Amino acid sequence: MTDRSLPAPDPTPAPAPASGPAPADPLPSGVDGPTADAWTALGGPAALLDRVSFHGPDSVLPSRLPVRRLARATVAACSLAAAELAAQRSGGPVPEVRVDQGAVATAFVSERHLRIDGRAPVSFAPLSGFWQTADGWLRTHANYPHHRDRLLTALGLPADTGPERLAAELREQPAATVQERAYAAGALAVAVAPPRELVLPLAELRTVDAAAPRPLAPAELPAAGIRVLDLTRVIAGPVATRTLALLGADVLRVDPPRMPEAEDAHADTGFGKRSTRLDLAVPTDRAVFEELLATADVLVTAYRPGALDAYGLAPDELLARRPGLVAVELNAWGWTGPWSGRRGFDSLVQAGCGIAAVEAAADGRPGVLPAQALDHGTGYLIAAGVLRALTEQRTGRPGSRHLRYSLAGTASWLLRGIAPTADPHVLPNDEPYDPARWITDTAGSDYGRLRHARPPLGYPGAPTDWSRPPGRWGTDAPVWR
Repeated sequence: MTDRSLPAPDPTPAPAPASGPAPADPLPSGVDGPTADAWTALGGPAALLDRVSFHGPDSVLPSRLPVRRLARATVAACSLAAAELAAQRSGGPVPEVRVDQGAVATAFVSERHLRIDGRAPVSFAPLSGFWQTADGWLRTHANYPHHRDRLLTALGLPADTGPERLAAELREQPAATVQERAYAAGALAVAVAPPRELVLPLAELRTVDAAAPRPLAPAELPAAGIRVLDLTRVIAGPVATRTLALLGADVLRVDPPRMPEAEDAHADTGFGKRSTRLDLAVPTDRAVFEELLATADVLVTAYRPGALDAYGLAPDELLARRPGLVAVELNAWGWTGPWSGRRGFDSLVQAGCGIAAVEAAADGRPGVLPAQALDHGTGYLIAAGVLRALTEQRTGRPGSRHLRYSLAGTASWLLRGIAPTADPHVLPNDEPYDPARWITDTAGSDYGRLRHARPPLGYPGAPTDWSRPPGRWGTDAPVWR
């Protein structure tokens, strides 16, 4: 397969953060390697890693790539970060963390297990998927109506085009040509590429100043009393903030009124949170947002780099006027290079970074991971990074925090940083996997009766479900609880 997707990666190393985690201590023996990778990337103390263990079935998330090991490591890092902050707030020692691989596997496909009054949501729209082109394969993402319309406009196709007509059109065109036409039109299409030597950081951490954080009273849940502004969409960011809500944070999602969210997606990731709509270009709405920001502890954004700068949300400007904040940015393709400003989703990053080629079928058709693992894994890493920042701010390392993550960074780790198997001397656990053990029902939501995956965090005292079901998207008042 010819490389027709991402430009060759820039060989120049990315600049080091102005202030990041201290050099890692030697790892204790017997520590899970991917968990150590994630924990070290988040600046976590190596001495806590020997508190982590795993149990449950090994026969989950089967893939040519080590998806199971990525998934359990990100949940383990998040569980350990939650346990660390819980111990800081209670004054006790950091407890043991024991992660169930079955719970992890179920949570990593939470959108597939969701049932709304018995109905299964549709994950991908008809014009989203792999398409054969004149010289290879292409992956499109057209779940949102505006992305579908832009894709058809870029190709000169009528608004009522269906899959057959789109397939016929794409078979006549080179993949890279369609990719660039789609990009210019604001649509989403990426040529399937072979695996590439692309090494991106799993997380970038920066301490900006020495501002003192807001004091937190003792509490049972580690994030109780923390206020989180959630400017994210789809899966990765919402999974992160859903996890913070589980742990007690007051999470308020803010969306622009003219960019509706898919209600089924919100029904999956809106647990524990509230959701409102504000147009930051409107002075009255902007004033309301600034009032929320003035007392927020965490801001998580997942828009393209620079998209929010006009609203005073460029990281340095933001942290200068809101010292003590933990500001998190997520994007698709990383923070340097010619693709850093492009739109993207998990499925497109899988295609562009080479995962789809690794997982290809015998007939050459590109494949996919057994879960939207880049999304879910990055979501748990973001939540873990926020929890660690909150702990550090209150244990001798005060200051505003700027954290950056990307789906491509998680893809790079999966492709290059994780061994495909665990310790060969450890016998596999052949316990059968039944996802029903980690699925529950919640009645009385605004969406009806919800059947959904339980959260996978594993530390003593970890909540086994959210305190509230999702409300209707965008219908809550823009106020803190």
